[in-house]
Amino acid sequence: MANERLRAALLAKGVGVGDLAEAIQVDPKTVERWVTKDREPYRKHRYAAASYLGVDESYLWPKALSREQVASASESEIVTVHPHRWAVPRDAWGHLFEKASQEIGILVYSGTFIHDDKGLMRLLADRAGAGVRVRILLGEPESAEVAQRGIDENIGDAMRDRCKQAITYFRNLVPGAEIRLHRTVLYNSIFRGDDQLLVNTHAYGQPAGDAPVMHLRRVAGGDMVGLYLGSFEKTWDGAVPLES
Repeated sequence: MANERLRAALLAKGVGVGDLAEAIQVDPKTVERWVTKDREPYRKHRYAAASYLGVDESYLWPKALSREQVASASESEIVTVHPHRWAVPRDAWGHLFEKASQEIGILVYSGTFIHDDKGLMRLLADRAGAGVRVRILLGEPESAEVAQRGIDENIGDAMRDRCKQAITYFRNLVPGAEIRLHRTVLYNSIFRGDDQLLVNTHAYGQPAGDAPVMHLRRVAGGDMVGLYLGSFEKTWDGAVPLES
């Protein structure tokens, strides 16, 4: 039986068996057996392959780890939990973006606390200028979801205005960033720097700044980071690119 998930991941990345074999330094015939015969690699190779393909190890080889192992690894992905977003040290945001060498991702409605911080905005612009992919998802100002969030927080049209303001700030101050507008109900705001995340949970009727923030770091075998990255990607795929 073939490993169709592995085959699909190769196709999605646009690489072949030989490319994966070269990237993780194994024999191409070995990788071929992983695909065509669903052979299970050693753990170090599973992690290396999953990292190269940008997917979770547990997705490619769901039987490789027991539930207990996945739960333990996922628990290890939690670096810390901050009781409120306003309690997160400013350096934590700076380090998240500054250390990113591959990708930065931001999923918010308006992200006011970021675009009000000139230092963070310069940092985002610098990273984009250095070749880091910067993707920013903002709420569509006229969407029903943004309107409802304004109602829930008891600020009415101010939420719509914040989204409009965010579009102006991010478009003008972070050249090189890819910006899209989404119409989703946000259960969490997500901030990514490569394999680390700051996830701002949302609580009904409460400002996002008062809600907790989880600092997560990807660990081999864990699936929490992958869960939130999957949510980011689904939102990105359904969002509309901001017109220049």
